[in-house]
Amino acid sequence: MEIFFTILILILIVSLSGVITRILPFQIPLPLMQIALGALLAWPQIGLHVDFNPELFMVLFIPPLLFADGWKTPAREFLRHGGEIVALALVLVLITVAGVGYLIYWMVPGIPLVAALALAAVLSPTDAVALSGIVGEGRIPKNLMDVLQGEALMNDASGLVSLKFAIAVAMGTMVFTVGGASVEFVKVAAGGLLAGVAVTWAYSKSLRLINRWSGDDPATQTVLLLLLPFASYLIAEHLGVSGILAAVASGMTIGQSGIIRNAPLGMRLRANSVWSMLEFVFNGMVFILLGLQFPNIIETSMTQAERDPTIQIWMLFVDIVVIYAALMLLRFCWLLLMKKISQRFLKKRPMVFGDYGIREILVASFAGVRGAITLAGVLSIPLLLSDGTPFPSRYQLVFIAAGVILFSLICGVIALPLLLRGIKVSDKTAHRGEERMARAAAAAVAIESLHKMQERLAVDKEENIDDQLLAEVASRVVGNLRRRIDGKAGLGNALLIENLERRMRLNALRAERGEYYHLRAQQKISNETLVKLLRDLDLLEALLVESE
Repeated sequence: MEIFFTILILILIVSLSGVITRILPFQIPLPLMQIALGALLAWPQIGLHVDFNPELFMVLFIPPLLFADGWKTPAREFLRHGGEIVALALVLVLITVAGVGYLIYWMVPGIPLVAALALAAVLSPTDAVALSGIVGEGRIPKNLMDVLQGEALMNDASGLVSLKFAIAVAMGTMVFTVGGASVEFVKVAAGGLLAGVAVTWAYSKSLRLINRWSGDDPATQTVLLLLLPFASYLIAEHLGVSGILAAVASGMTIGQSGIIRNAPLGMRLRANSVWSMLEFVFNGMVFILLGLQFPNIIETSMTQAERDPTIQIWMLFVDIVVIYAALMLLRFCWLLLMKKISQRFLKKRPMVFGDYGIREILVASFAGVRGAITLAGVLSIPLLLSDGTPFPSRYQLVFIAAGVILFSLICGVIALPLLLRGIKVSDKTAHRGEERMARAAAAAVAIESLHKMQERLAVDKEENIDDQLLAEVASRVVGNLRRRIDGKAGLGNALLIENLERRMRLNALRAERGEYYHLRAQQKISNETLVKLLRDLDLLEALLVESE
């Protein structure tokens, strides 16, 4: 029962966190608010205390979130920015592990080199979820945001694989060599991507059989879709490859293939609404769990630091600031180098950063905030070595990692709004023109299809439709579509007609819904009939509201 009540409390706090951020007189990004609420829950002695199991955290939260991000990531744009993503998610991670790792080894007393490299590995992944919570949607230029999201999708795997190597060396289960590590990394990464694609392919085949046997039952299909990221992750991990990349590959395969597009309508509607709800809850619980761990991390680190004569508590806070500054400086220099390389050697196909100035590069630097993967990674470091001795300086690693997460979020909250002020993100007029063009093109194709359908129905004796009735219905539908094409000449009038028609239809739908409830209260229709009629109205209303 305790676990059940804990889950209910966490979900309640997630739900209320958005409300609290809106009613406060000052603006706080949602991730920071959720971290603060988690810390307040855990700080008192009688507060909520949750044992953080890194393996359970990785299995429960990371696969569905990465799957959802991969689902929303267009493959064409991901491949178009492939050079930038590889340079940030792979090359920069390796440079960070080596450079920041040696800095930690040199700067923090008592930390061996392997432990310092492990800390640098968990500090290398960035968090796109935290970034979106800080700046909001549509505040960062789209090309840059595509790169940052692609980096966050891929560098989780490279950072955690580097951590795995460092822990294996510390535990004495492997001897590190550059060649061996490179081969192992390629095997883990490529295997994870292939595993995700293979599991999704098997899911698509099984979905067709289930549709045939279950009669297009949307509930069954949606549940199977919810299990897909977990299946991809667990199968990949069982095979010894990257489960994180498997979840990403699975989401991108779902998004780009025709699996969802060709799925029944009921499944598409349920899947979109269910995933939106799960994303909100899981994202919120990740940050609340982060906040729940901070008081215990601080208390444990302080206690152990007092017992260690070589450590001064104030130096741990200085280490956090210096390490974060080193991460930002290294990231800024690497982005600046990418800009120079693009301008000099990639003139035909320049990178995104080739046209950016110092201000945009600073935005990309501060956008590299740390989050849940960093904390889960550092807490996954074992307590004991293989010989039974404590893992060297583990409490320092956990304290510094938690401090860098919080400090990066605070710096992002302060710096990013200032840097983004006045930056033109996108031309809304161009977007509206693009939307009108697409609607007009689709309407032209639809009109042609309707004419062909009208001709077929006119000669079909089985339908037995009156020609006058057929012409009247066809002209009505074609007239609505033709307004989209003729909108170029009278755009304002066409938009006014569409908006007025939409408002009248919504008013009529709400009146119908009220009458259905009235008929049910008078026992003139059954509850089953009411549910079916209301579902039809909800689908029509959703269509009208989404088109606004």
